[in-house]
Amino acid sequence: MAEKKKPDSANGGKVGVYVCHCGGNISDAVDVEKVCEQARQVPGVVVARANMFMCSDPGQEMIIEDLKSGLVDKVVVASCSPSLHETTFRNVMTRAGANPYVYEQANLREQVSWVHHGPEATAKASRLVAAAAAKAGKLKPLDPIRVEVQGRAVVIGGGVAGLKSALELAERGLSVILLEKSPFLGGQVAQLSRLAPVGETAGAIIGELADAVLKHPAITVHTCVQVEAFEGYIGNFKLRVVRRAPAGEAYADQLARLSRSGLGLGEFVPFVGVMPALIPESPEEVDLEAGVIVLATGMRPYQPRQGEYGYKKFPQVVTLPEFNRLLAAAAVEGDTLVLEGRPIRRAALIHCVGSRQIPGVHEENPGGYLNEYCSRTCCGATLYAANFIRENYPQTRVFDFYRDIRAYGRGQEELYTQAAANQTVFFRFEAGEEPQVMQNPDPKGPPLLVQVKDVLTFGEELAVPVDLVVLAVGQEPNNIGGLVEKMKIPVGADRFLQEVHPKLRPVEVSVAGIFLAGTCQAPFDVGESCAAAGAAAVKAAAILTQGYVELDPFVAEVDLSKCKGTGKCVEACLADGALEMVEMEVDGQKVQRARVNPVLCIGCGACVAVCPENAINVQGWTLKQFESMVDMIVSDEYLEGA
Repeated sequence: MAEKKKPDSANGGKVGVYVCHCGGNISDAVDVEKVCEQARQVPGVVVARANMFMCSDPGQEMIIEDLKSGLVDKVVVASCSPSLHETTFRNVMTRAGANPYVYEQANLREQVSWVHHGPEATAKASRLVAAAAAKAGKLKPLDPIRVEVQGRAVVIGGGVAGLKSALELAERGLSVILLEKSPFLGGQVAQLSRLAPVGETAGAIIGELADAVLKHPAITVHTCVQVEAFEGYIGNFKLRVVRRAPAGEAYADQLARLSRSGLGLGEFVPFVGVMPALIPESPEEVDLEAGVIVLATGMRPYQPRQGEYGYKKFPQVVTLPEFNRLLAAAAVEGDTLVLEGRPIRRAALIHCVGSRQIPGVHEENPGGYLNEYCSRTCCGATLYAANFIRENYPQTRVFDFYRDIRAYGRGQEELYTQAAANQTVFFRFEAGEEPQVMQNPDPKGPPLLVQVKDVLTFGEELAVPVDLVVLAVGQEPNNIGGLVEKMKIPVGADRFLQEVHPKLRPVEVSVAGIFLAGTCQAPFDVGESCAAAGAAAVKAAAILTQGYVELDPFVAEVDLSKCKGTGKCVEACLADGALEMVEMEVDGQKVQRARVNPVLCIGCGACVAVCPENAINVQGWTLKQFESMVDMIVSDEYLEGA
């Protein structure tokens, strides 16, 4: 249908409305053509079109063509959530040579089609589009906020992800400071012997990475550090860290292992890592400045509760990380596995310990939480261990107890096939009916019994006598609550750090200039951790090498002609340092007036709500724009039947 060009409205500008079918996500509930028809009646709207996927190349080209031809100069896209594609369509505006901030998005998927059905869906969609068009008519071109960037990165965490990020940044010619709270580099990977699925040694991976990091002239490594203070913003972060001797049994054990190894600084010690420097004798304060920060704070293995699957109750029950240490120390000769002098003729491996926990079924952990997620790496590691035992100690039988085998990733499914070929015996249990580990009443048999209701044999109750039980524990985020609080970083329901968007911005957090690398974000294997570390390094390097960053201008702006210096805006401000009262001269008198630091302002509008003089507004979301939206929502003049 040909579009009739209408004169500009009193709002100013020629608004184009583009409504997305979203492949049926929207159009299955909303009459898209009727929404377009209603939008054409709204003052200032000169064109209203529909497309199956507005985010597709044809959909974007439709908008670009209308902008370049001069048919429209302001745009409304009615589609999915702005959090998904707002950046996409702002880039469309830029490509067309238009200001990216004369664009508005109406959410017809999450706010309409996913929650409404029938005529009310179309009616609501029409009003949301009309409101967006009314606001678009009042939008003014804005300039992004330009911030100069210090050409240095701080990487927090010295595990495989932190080492990889630091090295990637340094190889791009950038200065990097690597911070690690322990005396050692290597993180949890250094606590392993071999890695599934192909059996690389942890020492080879960590040793090579750490050696490259320590030898690189652009990287400075600080171990034994804690972040004591943090302030600033993207391009200008300031940290105060303190180096002090670490405390805790874990570090004491690692230091003891290091001393027994006969190895020195910079050398990899199995189940310890690489110690790059001496431990400080007294606390040392260091002030650091950086343009970007990469968080690689890692994970820790789940620690079973006392008595969980017999852990800490029977000495023959160990976690998979503990078993890996025992296995590394075992003799390589003989047909039967011998651990610490005990022959292991029958071993049980139990999956999903500390993962996929279900509310109301599983007991909460000491912190009052449940790990409802899948830790992803446990199945592959467990199957690798089963194969290692069967291939090196053929007289040791292996029994595998699982809820589901989730052997994802390249080479992982082959581990399952190989385990079956190696005559590993599998038992499958239902959630809530986990295997029970108990003492074997037969004094002549193995010390433990594993009882299970086996789904594979149609619910038959079986008791398997074993010499050893290995618990495949999942991954948990490290306790970095202090760092999270200082940096105001969002945390997900699973307690891992939360990215902005898992597909579009997978290594960024809502605090600009801070990036995520590795298992601080989610359970990853080593390959994924390195990939995420590389992605974080690329994102960070893009900012540092450019030398400046441009931020969206949706921040508070003070009208000094109206401001009376009440200070209420400063009291209401939710972002530290974003608003302050400063002294200035007005009409020959020294007075206090509000001043905005646009880099720190989060555009929340709390200041707007409390100003008695209406002297402050958020750019791109002014009170006049809000009023125009509300007026259009409640108006029936242009929305017949809506």
